[in-house]
Amino acid sequence: MHRSSATAFTLALLVVLTAGCADDEPDAASGPSAGATVAGSGEATPDAVTTTATATASPTTGSALNTAQVCRAVDQLIIDGSRQIVADSTAATREELTPEQLNGKLKGRLSRLADDVRGQARRAQDARIKKLIDDTAAKIDDGAAAKSPASWMGKEFVDIPPRLTRDCHA
Repeated sequence: MHRSSATAFTLALLVVLTAGCADDEPDAASGPSAGATVAGSGEATPDAVTTTATATASPTTGSALNTAQVCRAVDQLIIDGSRQIVADSTAATREELTPEQLNGKLKGRLSRLADDVRGQARRAQDARIKKLIDDTAAKIDDGAAAKSPASWMGKEFVDIPPRLTRDCHA
């Protein structure tokens, strides 16, 4: 019964986190590149780059656009990773996995998420954003290495989306 309660708690926590990240997304786009139009591929359209470049006429326009793209990609990775963890937790409950099996799944999922986030840090042109995202990946690595990743998520993971919302912008 304890295992089911812990899984249900993790599931509820992740649903809240996912909703919180999704609600914060428009705020992240309100930075300097908010006027840019983004095509379905995630890349700015030529008109958007021209509009932004004309409006700011600074050499950092490309860096600001890169920051917006990288921050948006990291936010999406966190949302997608949270959804996958929720799906894993639901499946674990249905399959009646042991706590060790669930921890193994969570550790693997968090490790992959950290690698994906680290990949976005390599794309960042702004050193401050690169450090922020590298630090985020390191925090997620801590969760993958934790004895109880579910407990780590309730204590540490919940701080990641607000920090990114607050600090990941040009």
